[in-house]
Amino acid sequence: MTASPRFTRRTITDQVTEDLRARILSGDFPAGFQLRQDAIATEYNVSRIPVREALQRLDAEGLVSFQPHKGAIVAHLSLDEIEELFEVRKMLECELLRHAVPRLTPEDIKSVEDILAVYDESFRSGDISKWGELNREFHDRLYRASNRPKTLEIIRMIGNNTVRFTQAQLALSGATDRAEREHHHILDACKARDVDYAVELLEAHIENSKNSLIECLRDARASEGSPN
Repeated sequence: MTASPRFTRRTITDQVTEDLRARILSGDFPAGFQLRQDAIATEYNVSRIPVREALQRLDAEGLVSFQPHKGAIVAHLSLDEIEELFEVRKMLECELLRHAVPRLTPEDIKSVEDILAVYDESFRSGDISKWGELNREFHDRLYRASNRPKTLEIIRMIGNNTVRFTQAQLALSGATDRAEREHHHILDACKARDVDYAVELLEAHIENSKNSLIECLRDARASEGSPN
């Protein structure tokens, strides 16, 4: 059965959105990069319609912004905005973990352990390209048991806005060992069903990540002559 043009266009839009999102999160398209619709359409061999729709979706996610005379650019976040996002993360993620820990099944624990094993190997091998995504998968998999899908959706969107900075920060700051240890400690507390301790560790983990990232970005932007 032949798909209708509308269905086909929506599918292409999904594919373009996912690929552009991945390239933004990986740092392939850095903050401030101009996303020219005609160039993207040519690269993907599609019309400008799905490209425009994809950029509008990414705008809603906070990854892209539309500016006069420039069109769509990869969104730049100020240090204050990044700090605010981490504070929101801390509130919501700690609440999700509090609900998730009592509901974690042995299968849930095993899946998180598997993610952490790959994460550990990526650290040992120095495969920077995987760090951001594996970090998100670790947290996401822990929180799913909370049965709070709407809150989890918000967390994922916030994560998309910070992972592109966090990945580079881990490499530049040398904070990989600490992040790795903190993940293991959080998982151990979850396995022990110690809700309060798991939440305490997660809160400290997010706070440490925020402080390290802000310090790293402040130094980098100062060297570039950017105040924020």
